[in-house]
Amino acid sequence: MSTLHFGDGNLQYDGQGRLRHLLSIEGLRERDLLQILDTTESFLSIAQRTVKKTPTLRGRTLVNLFFENSTRTRSTFELAAKRLSADVLNISASQSSTTKGESLLDTVDNLMAMQVDGFIVRHPEAGAAHLLARHLGERALVVNAGDGQHAHPTQALLDVFTIRRLAGPVEQQVVCILGDVLHSRVARALIHALSILGCPEIRVLGPRTLVPPEFASLGVQVHHDPRAALPGASIVYALRLQRERMESHRLPSLDEFHRRFGLTPERLALAAPGALVLHPGPINRGVEIASTVVDGPQSVVLAQVEHGLAVRMAVLSLLAGVPGHED
Repeated sequence: MSTLHFGDGNLQYDGQGRLRHLLSIEGLRERDLLQILDTTESFLSIAQRTVKKTPTLRGRTLVNLFFENSTRTRSTFELAAKRLSADVLNISASQSSTTKGESLLDTVDNLMAMQVDGFIVRHPEAGAAHLLARHLGERALVVNAGDGQHAHPTQALLDVFTIRRLAGPVEQQVVCILGDVLHSRVARALIHALSILGCPEIRVLGPRTLVPPEFASLGVQVHHDPRAALPGASIVYALRLQRERMESHRLPSLDEFHRRFGLTPERLALAAPGALVLHPGPINRGVEIASTVVDGPQSVVLAQVEHGLAVRMAVLSLLAGVPGHED
């Protein structure tokens, strides 16, 4: 496994040391991560109102620039921006002039000529969001909504927010991440977030082809047997099996994966009593996780989606220089 370095620690901050872009969890200061989580709490209540809007970003224009398919991430970013009263422009790869040969930077420059204020970008190439941030500097904010196998920072933020809110302090949890860790930008981002927040024990579980020993360099325990990885885990995080990123030789079959590593009620019983079950979606039922677990009392998958909306509201408001919501 290769480690990607894009200079996150410098590129994410402006000349005054303020968080200007959100490109990865790696390189974030702990105080900024905590500020995002604390600000998220203040946005949760907006969803309970009759009028679910705040004027926080009134007059700002944000662009959802998605070159990969997405339901939850794109929808929650759009809804988050609209609930902050921003104007939102949605552009997918099929709708953009990149299909005619225009470069990503030329596309962004043309949009900047329309006086937009920020970009939420999802792209199949690792480093795409960093490229935009370098190009734009402090002219517009950039949020990485997933780039290749590299990073997905807002997913990690909503995950640790869910853990902190429903299970308790992160520094008291034992977290087991199971499945296709090799191809998962979600796993990498979550491992970095948990480490920054002082999680004492992070385990990764899966077949050797999808959880190579190099992951130990991230400070996690590498396991290939559920009976060794699950006992005592208070958080069990099932990753989607990313068939679109996987060469066929890495896995004998989907049925074989589920038989050996899928999160079933029997395997969940190995974890700590009342352990919470998380999943980033979309879910392959009967592959990485059984339907009875997804729909069971320990699953907090829908809470993750709810929290994701509030997290993305917090991120957009903070990057735009507005630390909390205005009524």
